[in-house]
Amino acid sequence: MPLSPQDHDHLAAALALAEQAIGLTDPNPRVGCIITTARGDVLGSGHTQPAGQAHAEVMALRDVATRGHDARGATAYVTLEPCAHHGRTPPCCDALIAAGIARVVVALGDPNPLVGGHGLARLRAAGVETHLLPADHPQAVAARELNIGFLSRMERGRPFVRMKIAASLDGRTALHNGVSQWITGPQARADGHAWRRRAGAVLTGIGTAKEDNPRMDVREVPTARQPQRVLVDSRLTLFPEARLLDPPGTLWVYHAQPDGGALGEALTARGAELISLPDPNGKVDLTAMIQDLGRRGINELHLEAGNKLNGSLLRTGLVDELLVYLAPMLMGDGRGMVDLGSLTALAQAPRYEVVDMRPIGTDIRLRLRPAPAGSTSPTPPPNEAR
Repeated sequence: MPLSPQDHDHLAAALALAEQAIGLTDPNPRVGCIITTARGDVLGSGHTQPAGQAHAEVMALRDVATRGHDARGATAYVTLEPCAHHGRTPPCCDALIAAGIARVVVALGDPNPLVGGHGLARLRAAGVETHLLPADHPQAVAARELNIGFLSRMERGRPFVRMKIAASLDGRTALHNGVSQWITGPQARADGHAWRRRAGAVLTGIGTAKEDNPRMDVREVPTARQPQRVLVDSRLTLFPEARLLDPPGTLWVYHAQPDGGALGEALTARGAELISLPDPNGKVDLTAMIQDLGRRGINELHLEAGNKLNGSLLRTGLVDELLVYLAPMLMGDGRGMVDLGSLTALAQAPRYEVVDMRPIGTDIRLRLRPAPAGSTSPTPPPNEAR
Protein backbone atom coordinates (compact mmCIF):
# COMPACT_ATOMS: atom_id res chain seq x y z
CA MET A 1 0.00 0.00 0.00
CA PRO A 2 1.56 3.33 -1.03
CA LEU A 3 2.33 5.97 1.55
CA SER A 4 -0.13 8.82 1.97
CA PRO A 5 0.58 12.57 1.84
CA GLN A 6 0.15 12.54 5.63
CA ASP A 7 2.89 9.90 5.91
CA HIS A 8 5.27 12.12 3.94
CA ASP A 9 4.33 15.13 6.08
CA HIS A 10 5.31 13.21 9.22
CA LEU A 11 8.56 12.07 7.58
CA ALA A 12 9.31 15.69 6.71
CA ALA A 13 8.79 16.61 10.38
CA ALA A 14 11.11 13.77 11.41
CA LEU A 15 13.78 15.06 9.00
CA ALA A 16 13.48 18.53 10.54
CA LEU A 17 14.03 16.95 13.96
CA ALA A 18 17.08 15.10 12.66
CA GLU A 19 18.62 18.41 11.58
CA GLN A 20 18.55 19.47 15.23
CA ALA A 21 21.07 16.69 15.92
CA ILE A 22 23.76 18.35 13.77
CA GLY A 23 26.82 19.06 15.89
CA LEU A 24 25.54 16.76 18.63
CA THR A 25 25.55 13.06 17.76
CA ASP A 26 28.92 12.24 16.14
CA PRO A 27 30.05 9.58 15.48
CA ASN A 28 26.43 8.38 15.46
CA PRO A 29 24.06 9.41 12.67
CA ARG A 30 21.56 12.27 12.89
CA VAL A 31 18.11 10.73 13.21
CA GLY A 32 14.62 12.06 13.94
CA CYS A 33 11.50 10.15 14.97
CA ILE A 34 7.80 11.09 15.12
CA ILE A 35 5.21 8.77 16.70
CA THR A 36 1.55 9.22 15.77
CA THR A 37 -1.79 7.54 16.23
CA ALA A 38 -3.19 5.52 13.35
CA ARG A 39 -5.23 8.62 12.53
CA GLY A 40 -2.14 10.78 12.35
CA ASP A 41 -2.22 12.71 15.65
CA VAL A 42 1.30 13.25 17.03
CA LEU A 43 1.94 11.40 20.30
CA GLY A 44 5.64 12.17 20.73
CA SER A 45 8.88 13.03 18.96
CA GLY A 46 12.63 13.11 19.46
CA HIS A 47 16.06 13.09 17.87
CA THR A 48 19.31 11.30 18.59
CA GLN A 49 21.30 12.51 21.59
CA PRO A 50 25.11 12.56 22.05
CA ALA A 51 26.96 9.25 21.61
CA GLY A 52 26.16 6.84 24.43
CA GLN A 53 22.80 8.46 25.11
CA ALA A 54 19.33 7.71 23.74
CA HIS A 55 18.61 7.36 20.04
CA ALA A 56 15.74 9.11 18.28
CA GLU A 57 13.23 6.26 18.69
CA VAL A 58 13.82 6.01 22.44
CA MET A 59 13.58 9.79 22.83
CA ALA A 60 10.25 9.77 20.97
CA LEU A 61 8.91 6.89 23.10
CA ARG A 62 9.94 8.77 26.25
CA ASP A 63 8.11 11.82 24.93
CA VAL A 64 4.99 9.72 24.36
CA ALA A 65 5.12 8.52 27.97
CA THR A 66 5.83 12.02 29.32
CA ARG A 67 2.71 13.29 27.56
CA GLY A 68 0.67 10.53 29.14
CA HIS A 69 -0.01 8.67 25.89
CA ASP A 70 0.16 5.00 24.95
CA ALA A 71 2.26 3.95 21.94
CA ARG A 72 0.42 0.67 21.34
CA GLY A 73 -0.95 0.54 17.80
CA ALA A 74 0.91 3.73 16.83
CA THR A 75 3.02 4.55 13.76
CA ALA A 76 6.67 5.55 14.05
CA TYR A 77 8.28 7.70 11.34
CA VAL A 78 12.07 7.38 11.43
CA THR A 79 14.63 9.00 9.13
CA LEU A 80 17.09 6.08 9.34
CA GLU A 81 16.46 2.37 9.84
CA PRO A 82 16.16 1.52 13.57
CA CYS A 83 19.31 -0.18 14.85
CA ALA A 84 19.27 -3.91 15.61
CA HIS A 85 22.51 -4.32 17.56
CA HIS A 86 23.80 -3.70 21.05
CA GLY A 87 26.29 -0.82 20.96
CA ARG A 88 26.45 1.78 23.72
CA THR A 89 22.64 1.51 23.84
CA PRO A 90 20.17 -1.38 23.28
CA PRO A 91 18.57 -1.98 19.84
CA CYS A 92 15.95 0.61 18.90
CA CYS A 93 13.89 -1.92 16.95
CA ASP A 94 13.40 -3.88 20.20
CA ALA A 95 12.24 -0.72 21.97
CA LEU A 96 9.64 -0.08 19.26
CA ILE A 97 8.42 -3.69 19.43
CA ALA A 98 8.20 -3.63 23.23
CA ALA A 99 6.19 -0.39 23.08
CA GLY A 100 3.60 -2.02 20.82
CA ILE A 101 4.28 0.10 17.73
CA ALA A 102 2.18 -1.32 14.89
CA ARG A 103 3.71 0.41 11.89
CA VAL A 104 7.12 1.89 11.05
CA VAL A 105 7.90 4.17 8.10
CA VAL A 106 11.61 4.63 7.34
CA ALA A 107 13.17 7.20 5.02
CA LEU A 108 16.55 5.47 4.53
CA GLY A 109 18.08 2.06 5.18
CA ASP A 110 21.16 1.92 7.40
CA PRO A 111 24.38 0.82 5.61
CA ASN A 112 26.00 -0.11 8.93
CA PRO A 113 26.74 -3.86 8.52
CA LEU A 114 25.50 -4.32 12.09
CA VAL A 115 22.10 -2.95 11.02
CA GLY A 116 21.77 -3.19 7.21
CA GLY A 117 18.18 -4.49 6.93
CA HIS A 118 18.23 -6.41 10.22
CA GLY A 119 16.27 -3.71 12.02
CA LEU A 120 13.41 -3.82 9.53
CA ALA A 121 13.56 -7.63 9.41
CA ARG A 122 13.25 -7.88 13.18
CA LEU A 123 10.29 -5.49 13.14
CA ARG A 124 8.53 -7.52 10.43
CA ALA A 125 9.20 -10.76 12.32
CA ALA A 126 7.42 -9.23 15.32
CA GLY A 127 4.38 -8.43 13.17
CA VAL A 128 5.12 -4.73 12.68
CA GLU A 129 4.12 -3.29 9.30
CA THR A 130 7.19 -1.67 7.73
CA HIS A 131 7.72 0.75 4.86
CA LEU A 132 11.07 1.85 3.39
CA LEU A 133 11.24 4.65 0.82
CA PRO A 134 12.96 3.97 -2.52
CA ALA A 135 16.57 5.18 -2.46
CA ASP A 136 15.83 7.85 -5.08
CA HIS A 137 12.82 9.32 -3.27
CA PRO A 138 13.46 12.99 -2.37
CA GLN A 139 13.00 12.32 1.35
CA ALA A 140 15.39 9.36 1.20
CA VAL A 141 17.90 11.59 -0.60
CA ALA A 142 17.42 14.27 2.09
CA ALA A 143 18.03 11.67 4.81
CA ARG A 144 21.18 10.53 3.02
CA GLU A 145 22.49 14.09 2.64
CA LEU A 146 21.88 14.71 6.33
CA ASN A 147 24.07 11.71 7.17
CA ILE A 148 26.40 11.76 4.18
CA GLY A 149 29.46 11.51 6.42
CA PHE A 150 28.14 8.59 8.47
CA LEU A 151 27.17 6.75 5.30
CA SER A 152 30.59 7.48 3.79
CA ARG A 153 32.28 5.96 6.82
CA MET A 154 30.03 2.89 6.74
CA GLU A 155 30.26 2.36 2.97
CA ARG A 156 33.84 3.49 2.22
CA GLY A 157 35.56 3.34 5.59
CA ARG A 158 36.47 7.03 5.46
CA PRO A 159 34.87 10.40 6.16
CA PHE A 160 33.17 12.65 3.65
CA VAL A 161 35.76 15.36 2.91
CA ARG A 162 34.53 18.92 2.37
CA MET A 163 37.03 21.62 1.32
CA LYS A 164 36.08 25.18 2.28
CA ILE A 165 37.58 28.10 0.35
CA ALA A 166 36.92 31.84 0.60
CA ALA A 167 38.10 33.77 -2.46
CA SER A 168 37.66 36.85 -4.62
CA LEU A 169 36.01 36.75 -8.03
CA ASP A 170 39.41 36.27 -9.62
CA GLY A 171 40.11 33.26 -7.40
CA ARG A 172 42.46 34.82 -4.85
CA THR A 173 42.45 33.65 -1.25
CA ALA A 174 44.99 36.23 -0.05
CA LEU A 175 47.01 39.18 -1.32
CA HIS A 176 50.58 38.54 -2.45
CA ASN A 177 51.76 39.57 1.05
CA GLY A 178 49.50 37.00 2.73
CA VAL A 179 46.75 39.35 3.96
CA SER A 180 43.37 37.59 3.80
CA GLN A 181 41.19 39.01 6.59
CA TRP A 182 38.52 39.50 5.62
CA ILE A 183 37.71 38.58 2.03
CA THR A 184 34.13 37.54 2.75
CA GLY A 185 31.53 39.25 4.91
CA PRO A 186 30.29 38.36 8.41
CA GLN A 187 27.31 36.34 7.14
CA ALA A 188 29.56 34.11 5.05
CA ARG A 189 31.96 33.66 7.96
CA ALA A 190 29.10 32.62 10.24
CA ASP A 191 27.86 30.22 7.56
CA GLY A 192 31.34 28.72 7.34
CA HIS A 193 31.29 28.12 11.09
CA ALA A 194 27.93 26.35 10.71
CA TRP A 195 29.67 23.92 8.34
CA ARG A 196 32.50 23.53 10.84
CA ARG A 197 29.93 22.64 13.50
CA ARG A 198 28.53 19.98 11.20
CA ALA A 199 31.92 18.25 10.90
CA GLY A 200 33.44 15.65 13.19
CA ALA A 201 36.87 17.17 12.58
CA VAL A 202 38.37 20.36 11.14
CA LEU A 203 41.72 20.03 9.35
CA THR A 204 44.35 22.55 8.33
CA GLY A 205 48.00 22.51 7.26
CA ILE A 206 51.16 23.75 8.94
CA GLY A 207 51.44 26.70 6.54
CA THR A 208 48.09 28.09 7.64
CA ALA A 209 48.87 27.26 11.27
CA LYS A 210 52.08 29.31 11.18
CA GLU A 211 50.81 32.23 9.11
CA ASP A 212 47.39 32.76 10.69
CA ASN A 213 47.73 31.01 14.08
CA PRO A 214 44.04 30.03 13.85
CA ARG A 215 41.89 28.40 16.51
CA MET A 216 39.89 26.31 14.02
CA ASP A 217 36.96 26.01 16.43
CA VAL A 218 33.28 26.94 16.15
CA ARG A 219 32.58 30.45 17.48
CA GLU A 220 30.16 32.22 15.17
CA VAL A 221 27.21 29.86 15.76
CA PRO A 222 26.01 28.00 18.89
CA THR A 223 27.27 24.44 19.23
CA ALA A 224 26.96 21.63 21.75
CA ARG A 225 30.40 20.24 20.92
CA GLN A 226 33.60 21.33 19.23
CA PRO A 227 34.89 19.31 16.26
CA GLN A 228 38.19 17.52 16.63
CA ARG A 229 41.08 19.66 15.36
CA VAL A 230 43.55 18.03 12.96
CA LEU A 231 46.86 19.34 11.60
CA VAL A 232 49.03 18.10 8.72
CA ASP A 233 52.63 18.89 9.74
CA SER A 234 55.04 16.61 7.87
CA ARG A 235 58.25 17.91 9.44
CA LEU A 236 56.66 18.46 12.87
CA THR A 237 57.40 22.16 13.27
CA LEU A 238 54.28 23.49 15.03
CA PHE A 239 55.21 25.91 17.80
CA PRO A 240 53.97 24.81 21.26
CA GLU A 241 52.22 28.15 21.84
CA ALA A 242 49.92 27.70 18.82
CA ARG A 243 46.26 28.48 19.42
CA LEU A 244 45.39 25.15 17.81
CA LEU A 245 46.48 23.63 21.12
CA ASP A 246 44.26 25.85 23.27
CA PRO A 247 41.10 24.50 24.91
CA PRO A 248 38.43 23.48 24.23
CA GLY A 249 39.28 20.15 22.67
CA THR A 250 42.54 18.60 21.56
CA LEU A 251 44.71 18.42 18.45
CA TRP A 252 45.71 15.43 16.34
CA VAL A 253 49.00 16.11 14.51
CA TYR A 254 49.76 13.93 11.47
CA HIS A 255 53.46 14.02 10.65
CA ALA A 256 56.12 12.03 8.78
CA GLN A 257 58.92 11.87 11.34
CA PRO A 258 60.21 8.65 12.95
CA ASP A 259 59.71 10.20 16.40
CA GLY A 260 58.54 13.49 17.85
CA GLY A 261 61.73 14.48 19.64
CA ALA A 262 61.77 17.33 22.14
CA LEU A 263 59.20 19.35 20.20
CA GLY A 264 56.90 16.35 20.09
CA GLU A 265 57.16 16.06 23.87
CA ALA A 266 56.26 19.74 24.22
CA LEU A 267 53.23 19.34 21.95
CA THR A 268 52.15 16.20 23.77
CA ALA A 269 52.43 18.05 27.07
CA ARG A 270 49.86 20.50 25.71
CA GLY A 271 47.46 17.69 24.87
CA ALA A 272 48.35 16.96 21.24
CA GLU A 273 48.32 13.42 19.89
CA LEU A 274 51.13 12.78 17.38
CA ILE A 275 50.43 10.33 14.55
CA SER A 276 53.26 9.35 12.20
CA LEU A 277 52.05 8.35 8.71
CA PRO A 278 54.92 8.99 6.27
CA ASP A 279 54.75 8.39 2.55
CA PRO A 280 57.84 7.46 0.45
CA ASN A 281 58.55 11.17 -0.20
CA GLY A 282 58.77 12.16 3.44
CA LYS A 283 55.32 13.78 3.47
CA VAL A 284 52.20 12.71 5.32
CA ASP A 285 50.43 9.87 3.51
CA LEU A 286 47.14 11.70 2.93
CA THR A 287 45.20 8.61 1.88
CA ALA A 288 46.29 6.75 5.00
CA MET A 289 45.42 9.80 7.09
CA ILE A 290 41.86 9.97 5.73
CA GLN A 291 41.42 6.24 6.36
CA ASP A 292 42.77 6.64 9.89
CA LEU A 293 40.28 9.44 10.56
CA GLY A 294 37.51 7.07 9.46
CA ARG A 295 38.75 4.45 11.93
CA ARG A 296 38.67 7.12 14.62
CA GLY A 297 34.96 7.71 13.98
CA ILE A 298 35.12 10.94 11.94
CA ASN A 299 32.07 11.16 9.67
CA GLU A 300 32.60 14.54 8.00
CA LEU A 301 36.01 16.20 7.63
CA HIS A 302 35.99 19.96 7.11
CA LEU A 303 39.17 21.22 5.43
CA GLU A 304 40.39 24.82 5.65
CA ALA A 305 43.95 24.98 4.37
CA GLY A 306 46.29 26.70 1.94
CA ASN A 307 46.56 26.11 -1.79
CA LYS A 308 49.34 23.51 -1.50
CA LEU A 309 47.53 21.12 0.84
CA ASN A 310 44.30 21.81 -1.07
CA GLY A 311 46.01 20.83 -4.29
CA SER A 312 47.56 17.69 -2.79
CA LEU A 313 44.20 16.46 -1.50
CA LEU A 314 42.46 17.22 -4.79
CA ARG A 315 45.15 15.43 -6.80
CA THR A 316 44.71 12.30 -4.71
CA GLY A 317 40.94 12.32 -5.29
CA LEU A 318 40.14 12.58 -1.58
CA VAL A 319 37.86 15.63 -1.73
CA ASP A 320 34.14 14.89 -1.99
CA GLU A 321 32.80 18.45 -1.99
CA LEU A 322 33.99 22.01 -2.49
CA LEU A 323 32.40 24.72 -0.35
CA VAL A 324 33.41 27.98 -2.03
CA TYR A 325 32.51 31.50 -0.91
CA LEU A 326 33.09 34.13 -3.59
CA ALA A 327 33.34 37.78 -2.56
CA PRO A 328 32.37 40.51 -5.07
CA MET A 329 35.88 41.92 -5.37
CA LEU A 330 38.96 41.58 -7.54
CA MET A 331 42.34 41.20 -5.84
CA GLY A 332 44.82 40.96 -8.69
CA ASP A 333 48.13 39.30 -7.95
CA GLY A 334 47.78 36.98 -4.97
CA ARG A 335 47.40 33.41 -3.80
CA GLY A 336 45.15 31.02 -5.66
CA MET A 337 42.61 28.55 -4.33
CA VAL A 338 44.55 25.38 -5.12
CA ASP A 339 47.95 24.42 -6.47
CA LEU A 340 47.34 21.72 -9.06
CA GLY A 341 50.65 22.18 -10.83
CA SER A 342 50.86 22.88 -14.55
CA LEU A 343 48.15 21.28 -16.66
CA THR A 344 48.84 20.85 -20.37
CA ALA A 345 45.29 20.12 -21.57
CA LEU A 346 41.78 21.07 -20.48
CA ALA A 347 40.95 17.37 -20.27
CA GLN A 348 43.26 17.21 -17.26
CA ALA A 349 41.24 19.82 -15.38
CA PRO A 350 38.99 18.43 -12.61
CA ARG A 351 35.33 19.16 -13.37
CA TYR A 352 32.53 19.68 -10.89
CA GLU A 353 28.77 19.77 -10.71
CA VAL A 354 27.04 22.57 -8.86
CA VAL A 355 25.01 21.07 -6.02
CA ASP A 356 23.84 24.40 -4.64
CA MET A 357 24.42 28.09 -5.36
CA ARG A 358 23.02 30.94 -3.28
CA PRO A 359 23.83 34.40 -1.87
CA ILE A 360 25.08 34.53 1.72
CA GLY A 361 25.02 38.17 2.76
CA THR A 362 27.03 40.06 0.15
CA ASP A 363 28.84 36.91 -1.05
CA ILE A 364 27.96 33.88 -3.16
CA ARG A 365 28.25 30.34 -1.80
CA LEU A 366 28.86 27.43 -4.16
CA ARG A 367 28.74 23.76 -3.26
CA LEU A 368 30.30 21.52 -5.91
CA ARG A 369 30.98 17.80 -6.23
CA PRO A 370 33.15 15.93 -8.73
CA ALA A 371 31.34 15.49 -12.03
CA PRO A 372 30.74 11.92 -13.23
CA ALA A 373 33.38 10.52 -15.54
CA GLY A 374 32.92 11.76 -19.09
CA SER A 375 30.89 14.79 -18.04
CA THR A 376 31.90 18.01 -19.82
CA SER A 377 29.18 20.56 -19.18
CA PRO A 378 26.99 19.60 -16.21
CA THR A 379 23.69 21.42 -15.74
CA PRO A 380 23.35 22.97 -12.29
CA PRO A 381 20.24 21.82 -10.39
CA PRO A 382 17.92 24.41 -8.87
CA ASN A 383 18.82 25.75 -5.45
CA GLU A 384 17.94 23.41 -2.63
CA ALA A 385 17.34 24.26 1.01
CA ARG A 386 19.84 23.15 3.62
